[in-house]
Amino acid sequence: MPRRPALAVLGTCAGAALVAGAAFGAAAAVQAAPVSEPISVSADDARLALDPISGYETGVFDESAAEIVQFHAGTDRAFVVNAQAGVAEVLDFSDPAAPVKLHDLVTAGVVAGDGSVVPPSAVANSVAVRADGLVALAVENDPKTDAGWVVFFDAAGDGASALGAVRAGALPDMVTFSPDGTTALVANEAEPAEDYSVDPEGSVSVIGLPAELAAPLQAAVRTADFHAFEAGGTKALPEGVRIFGGIEGSAFPVSENLEPEYITVAGDGLTAYVSIQEANALGVVDLASATITDILPLGTQDHLSVPIDASDRDDAVNIAAWPVKGFFMPDAIGSFESEGETFVVSANEGDSRDWDGFSEVARVKDLGSDGLAPVCEPLASFVTDDQLGRLNVTTANGLDETTGCYAELFSFGSRSFSIWSADGTQVFDSGSDFEEITAEALPEGVFNSSHTDVSFDNRSDDKGPEPEGLAIGTIDDRTYAFIGFERVGGVIVYDVTDPADASFVTYVNNRDFSIEDPSVSPEALSASGDLGPEGLDFVPAADSPTGEPMLLVGNEVSGTTTAFAVDVLVEPVPSPSPEPTVTPEPTPTSDPTPTASPTPSAPASPTGAPGAGGSLAATGTDPLPGIAAVAALFAAGLAALTLTRRRRA
Repeated sequence: MPRRPALAVLGTCAGAALVAGAAFGAAAAVQAAPVSEPISVSADDARLALDPISGYETGVFDESAAEIVQFHAGTDRAFVVNAQAGVAEVLDFSDPAAPVKLHDLVTAGVVAGDGSVVPPSAVANSVAVRADGLVALAVENDPKTDAGWVVFFDAAGDGASALGAVRAGALPDMVTFSPDGTTALVANEAEPAEDYSVDPEGSVSVIGLPAELAAPLQAAVRTADFHAFEAGGTKALPEGVRIFGGIEGSAFPVSENLEPEYITVAGDGLTAYVSIQEANALGVVDLASATITDILPLGTQDHLSVPIDASDRDDAVNIAAWPVKGFFMPDAIGSFESEGETFVVSANEGDSRDWDGFSEVARVKDLGSDGLAPVCEPLASFVTDDQLGRLNVTTANGLDETTGCYAELFSFGSRSFSIWSADGTQVFDSGSDFEEITAEALPEGVFNSSHTDVSFDNRSDDKGPEPEGLAIGTIDDRTYAFIGFERVGGVIVYDVTDPADASFVTYVNNRDFSIEDPSVSPEALSASGDLGPEGLDFVPAADSPTGEPMLLVGNEVSGTTTAFAVDVLVEPVPSPSPEPTVTPEPTPTSDPTPTASPTPSAPASPTGAPGAGGSLAATGTDPLPGIAAVAALFAAGLAALTLTRRRRA
């Protein structure tokens, strides 16, 4: 998450984005109305609708000016991370239709418990608010490879002074509280330096908190590290956890590879789960001992079974079966309880180790050049721009050392969300829903568009809609997952009450796609709506100033914070609580959702060319026997799903 969007802008928009940021980055923040016609589609039996009711815009484009948002019921205030400014902006949401900025929580100059001082160049990454108003702000150092801080404030204060701070690990990326508020947990992502000269150890800070509104002492900070999983340690590193690259001769190569991204705490407050995104795993933290007790590898999504649109140069929406596997690589995660069991929900964004000094990323068509090993036959038959040639894959997995070529191809992210049991077993995955739903819902010509400009299909070669942000909420005894799409935008909602049989509810996108380049002027940015949803916070009815549920979304590219009313459409029908079916290999029902495998396995002997919604048949001998049959089945299956699973508004 700390990779700032300005560094990742696609194509010719990069220069414009930087110029725009300098030209109107200091524009005055104002209230923002929803776009005139938000896009919205729902299932036939949808119990909820999302309606954008207001927004607050900073006028800052593509500089993470509204990244993470948290609401505090006791003050009716929203705390929004403005990453590059190193502050949290405080917004008065007592009238959600007309939010007003009150002040900033400034971290620069705060003295921590160890005597260190937060510099003006520090970067704010995350914010959390305890029920009594204790605000915790995770702050990244400069350089980011040095230890960062957690700075504490009073939610009801005027922001003039902090309560104090404690030192955390390198690049504290996310902070949260345990359900009882006695502990703060920090995911210290510990990314390497751009030149890979320094790679700090990833860790989780476990901070004991005072009961009153006060900052903890430095002595209350304990560090949960990954040393036990190093060679010769007390725990075996599970097969399937991605460890590669790194600095030669490092004393702790495993710990340096593992980069905690996001944290969720189980309802009993005893266990936390940490997404370790690039390693494609979840870490399990025991809060009492402040130790990492387990690492759960998440396996891969087989895109022969779960189709994707793999090319930005095929001039079509072509969601098809391909001989590629996607690492789930979740960013945001959440958790909920069902029938006495804990389930973890993950937004499977995908991410890579991609730095100036080391990168694992290559397009399939570039394998075999610039010192990279080639693709093995018969996969090589698909290395064209309109098939797999443009797809970004990792060079760190899939190489057959015996033949010296890539026998398997692995992409970043699964373009889905998943539900996992406490032991890391996948009990549900949304499969190809996200691309199918957005393909049907969005205006013609904007499928898999980016957030920085409007361009058809330009994210198909790299993570598609890119599910990133996530919030879990309960309404009328039903549990919902709200997931934000970082690139094409919008929030999708699933009913996850039965973890093994989650169902699509609604999708809303508060974006005006007629604005092709939002970076050209403040007016264009303002009219564009929400770009790059990053952080989501569900506000239950009991805590909401309206008395009805609400969803707040922080949008890092448009610099906007948007409030959505969560409207209950039908009265729930009383029924017994569902009993989840938790098995290592769940049987798909309406969706072709594969079971995550702890270790990548070779694709089944495929053939033909994929073609759900398009024709890519190879001439002559079929290069991969079996894909044609799979594709034909999916073409029929996807058509049936379209007709029976949901109604488009």
